[in-house]
Amino acid sequence: MNEALLRSLTPSVLGILVRRGADFAAAEDAVQDALVEAVRVWPADLPRDPKGWLVTVAWRRFLDATRADAARRRREDRVDEEPAPGPAPAVDDTLQLYFLCAHPSLTPSSAVALTLRAVGGLTTRQIAQAYLVPEATMAQRISRAKRTVSGVRFDQPGDVATVLRVLYLVFNEGYLGDVDLAAEAIRLTRQLAAAIDHPEVAGLLALMLLHDARRATRTAPDGSLVPLAEQDRSLWDTESIAEGVEILQAALARDRLGEFQAQAAIAALHADAPTAEETDWVQIVEWYDELTRLTDSPVVRLNRAVAVGEADGPRAGLAALVALDDSLPRHAAVAAYLHERDGDLATAARLYAEAAQKAPNLAERDHLTRQAARLNARRCR
Repeated sequence: MNEALLRSLTPSVLGILVRRGADFAAAEDAVQDALVEAVRVWPADLPRDPKGWLVTVAWRRFLDATRADAARRRREDRVDEEPAPGPAPAVDDTLQLYFLCAHPSLTPSSAVALTLRAVGGLTTRQIAQAYLVPEATMAQRISRAKRTVSGVRFDQPGDVATVLRVLYLVFNEGYLGDVDLAAEAIRLTRQLAAAIDHPEVAGLLALMLLHDARRATRTAPDGSLVPLAEQDRSLWDTESIAEGVEILQAALARDRLGEFQAQAAIAALHADAPTAEETDWVQIVEWYDELTRLTDSPVVRLNRAVAVGEADGPRAGLAALVALDDSLPRHAAVAAYLHERDGDLATAARLYAEAAQKAPNLAERDHLTRQAARLNARRCR
């Protein structure tokens, strides 16, 4: 079964059902039923037109559910509107669906969560990790969002800021997690940048390109993580870096600074350094100060502590870390790194082991475990 094919077809099929009059929650349920049926049927009999097959099955499931609901019996006349046999139109509805999910009836955080789940393909656990909340809390938030938009007419698309937040989180999950969504996020952000003249859209596109340019060097052939300082910079994608920097410079020239432009500026400084030792950490700290002013995010403050530790020494970084909640994801890993640089190997080894237990994925857990073992070995010599 080609899971990638099913995932790529889902947004278009969902969009077709919504345009034909299905409310979003019912359309999503119908599409999920069709995907389950595809998993059962396709291995033995793959249809010539997979998209058309999914549209037909999903639409039938929607109609069946509608007829079963007494409160919606007036929709039974839609049986005659079932799509005709034949190839479905080749229309990419994904970006449109992002805007539709950012509906004014939802809070921005609920709109982002709903879009990530319904269109982005992320699991509730992955979305909860991105928001730093328990999985149960995120599940309730998504359920409330579905109930809110159930039956709502999607004729008032949401705002650009919410869509940008969704694209950013989808990219981060694709770049850092188990599901490869980074390329799709870049594709959609390019579409948005071509349609909307907005400095933060440009900033987000630049940020994605600059991060993705380093992607091939982030892991070793055995799958283990390679820290930024140890990556082979000769293998970075210089064309993507050049494009990202050009887009960023044009956005910054408009003097309407936003968080994505600030993050892109930090990524550009890393990309500009020929070696890790030549990184302009002082300027990076300045950009983190701007980013903290714009977002007041605890994750930004955590990353700023690392930059302070590089610019002003590990004890300055540890001092910046004191004000942060030690339950933050990767707090223990940052503390371990700074303690190691300060020469406290015992504390660093303990914190690396603690961080490994809290790691969000297997590659990061293995990396942190090896760091702890390396320091313990040094201490025993």
